[in-house]
Amino acid sequence: MISVFDCIAYEHNLWLVLLAGLICAAGSWVAAHVYFRATQTIGLQRAGWYFLTALAAGAAIWCTHFVAMLGFESGVPVSFDPVLTILSLVIAVVGSTVGFAVGGMRFSRFAPALGGAFVGLAVAAMHYTGMAAYRVQGIVSWEMSYLVASIILAVLFATLATHVALTSKRRDAVNWSAAALALAILSLHFTGMTAFRVQPLLVEPSVSNPDALLTLALVTTCMAAVIVAAGLVSYILDRSVRAESFERLRKMALSDVLTGLPNRANFNETLKAEIAAARDGGTKLAVIAIDLNRFKAVNDLRGHQTGDEVLRRLGQRIQALLKQEIGEFVARTGGDEFTAICRVNGRASLPDFLMRLEQALFKTIKIDNFEVSPGASFGVAIYPDDASDQTLLINNADLAMYRAKSDPSQIVCYYEAGMDEAVRARRSLAGDLRNALVQGELFLHFQKQSSITTGEIRGYEALLRWEHPRHGLIPPDEFIPIAEEDGLIVEIGEWVLRRACVAAMTWDPALKVAVNISAVQLAQVDLSQFVKRVLQETGLAPERLELELTETTIVKDKERTMHTLRKLREMGVSVALDDFGTGYSSLETLRTFAFDRIKIDRSFVAEIGSEDQSIAMIRAVLALAKALNIPVIAEGIETQEQFDVLKVEGCDEAQGFLLGRPVPLASVATGAAHVVSRMATTGFQDLQRMLGPDSQSSPMPRET
Repeated sequence: MISVFDCIAYEHNLWLVLLAGLICAAGSWVAAHVYFRATQTIGLQRAGWYFLTALAAGAAIWCTHFVAMLGFESGVPVSFDPVLTILSLVIAVVGSTVGFAVGGMRFSRFAPALGGAFVGLAVAAMHYTGMAAYRVQGIVSWEMSYLVASIILAVLFATLATHVALTSKRRDAVNWSAAALALAILSLHFTGMTAFRVQPLLVEPSVSNPDALLTLALVTTCMAAVIVAAGLVSYILDRSVRAESFERLRKMALSDVLTGLPNRANFNETLKAEIAAARDGGTKLAVIAIDLNRFKAVNDLRGHQTGDEVLRRLGQRIQALLKQEIGEFVARTGGDEFTAICRVNGRASLPDFLMRLEQALFKTIKIDNFEVSPGASFGVAIYPDDASDQTLLINNADLAMYRAKSDPSQIVCYYEAGMDEAVRARRSLAGDLRNALVQGELFLHFQKQSSITTGEIRGYEALLRWEHPRHGLIPPDEFIPIAEEDGLIVEIGEWVLRRACVAAMTWDPALKVAVNISAVQLAQVDLSQFVKRVLQETGLAPERLELELTETTIVKDKERTMHTLRKLREMGVSVALDDFGTGYSSLETLRTFAFDRIKIDRSFVAEIGSEDQSIAMIRAVLALAKALNIPVIAEGIETQEQFDVLKVEGCDEAQGFLLGRPVPLASVATGAAHVVSRMATTGFQDLQRMLGPDSQSSPMPRET
């Protein structure tokens, strides 16, 4: 009798056995990896991966058996029954498909073991169906103990293979699963062949053609290789596609969609690595906090679509200027905030980097008929000079940036140790301002506007004041910018308008009240409707309300502004052009809209007596206004000389400390209308005495 171990006596048999083992190992490895991938999918995709798993496993099972059988020397002529041979292949593929599918269903915690057992039984069924197709001229017998043992080994190792693949958390679990599957196939085959016995019936030498059998073995091996390779290629392609998709998603997760620049997460990751490199190399690193100066105004006046386009253009400019080979890095870390990293060493130049950033962010952007120069404030902190850790380094760069933002004369500001307290105070003030309306800390003062020729009071301008509970009176030029930066100006502006109208209803005679309108308020589509609602609620006649706005506010979005102003005029509300002469398109502004009054900016009035050009400018403005039939009021009058010059030049009205400082509502004179003609008949000094100490000249800072 001849056992499987007799095959080692023949050289070509040993090679076929080794070839069968190689097929088994390769097929099992591919099947395990493809099966592991199948468990990560759902639906039809999972079914497709199960099919590829079954093909790889079936090729490993069937081809291992067939090639090893061709290497078995029985000493008698052999042949193969074609029907049973094909049936054994079908059993291998279908049985593996069902087993792997059951294992992956996870309908029970025993499902992986049940599916593996089914795969083991499929391996055994394929083997013994294939042995039934193996026809020899002799008496075949089986050693039942080995036969049973082969089936048990196949089931145990196949169960282990699916259990490890589906439940193990080890990183190399799939390789252990492949090894267990290969053991299931090999243990079944060689243990089963040990149970196989042949008693030859012929005494003549075998008439089997060894070369033909070897060729058949090689062809079978090639077919197995093709099937296994197909599964392997599918796995590799899928893994490559998934890797590309993962990389694409990773880039999306670390990039700002709008600008294409890295986002905050990417910045934090990069900064951490750069700090580590600087620490190891003993070099320095600069972190630059960047905040756009006029982006909020663009959003408010032109809408978010225009704001997004501005950011997109800026992102393109920044990407174009970066020298990544020397470590320059810029990320968008907020709405209009960017943060940059620059290595400070021999090859990298921080001043050059800052200059290129400044040029990119200050260069004008033209969108349709609208031009904007975003501008920016830069704050720089150096590692390790200014901070030794990432959080503190970023915080110090922000502090320096806020210092630059608060000082119009500075674009770039380097961190200094004393900045913390000043910035904390500003942030604290911003927080207090949010509660100021609720706590009743905001109130109005009113400053009279009088006729220059008669002295008659024509109206009052409402001026906002803030009495802080701890810091006392906060100047408007200190808290108004904070309100604009923090988005509080709209709410505060609405409160001012309503309170001013309520106050004006108490005046006798019924004088006008002038209220300043910010650019943000003017940008609101419902401004005219809000004004109309306030007038209805307070009962103030529209002709008693005058809204003041600056030229700069108008030209930022001229079309929308003019539409809003026309609606206000239709209601009867007056519109005054404030700070006239400081803008850059005054004539065009006057041509486009007929204002009810022009206010000459205080900067021209302040220079009367010291600058001849100021008188020339005032004279030109008055001549232009007269030609257009628009009354003119001069603000900021603090000296007799200024008043006399304006009177001689023909200015209509005046406002300033000389005529009256801003006072609370209770101090507004109710009988002021009888003060007429006294300035022209008795002189200014008499009128000054009549108005009292409130009208005295003062070196105090100009009113806001």
